[in-house]
Amino acid sequence: MLRARTFAAVTAAAASGVLLLPAQAQAAGSVHLYKIYYDSPGSDLRSNTSLNGEWVQIRNTTGAAVNLRGWTLTDAANHTYTFGNFVLGKGKIVTVRTGRGTNTSANLYQNRGAYVWNNDRDTATLKKSNGARIDTCSYNSTRVDYKWC
Repeated sequence: MLRARTFAAVTAAAASGVLLLPAQAQAAGSVHLYKIYYDSPGSDLRSNTSLNGEWVQIRNTTGAAVNLRGWTLTDAANHTYTFGNFVLGKGKIVTVRTGRGTNTSANLYQNRGAYVWNNDRDTATLKKSNGARIDTCSYNSTRVDYKWC
């Protein structure tokens, strides 16, 4: 009896579009942290080139463009980058660089004069404008300069 009621509830939810079955959830994709390059090449001299050598990539694997307006990217020390009116196309990647530059569809700039991402360990967190956590990615290594999330 309980099994029949559970099946009926799941069937009704799926028919209404409320429930995503596992295959559907995978097909839906996500917006997520993709790669962090936390130790820019060369000496850390705070040049704009060096600052832009550290970055975080965000990838959209959904079937539609997503407006990231108001979303935030933070590190463990709470350095926060808030996205302006930026649309990340379906299947696209955007690189959020630490230094200064002109925003494009492929690169966004935090316009900072100091590094954000620690060279040994840190955590990146991506949140929606309502504060809901979308993804986190942590690293703890000085053997490599980047982390695939």
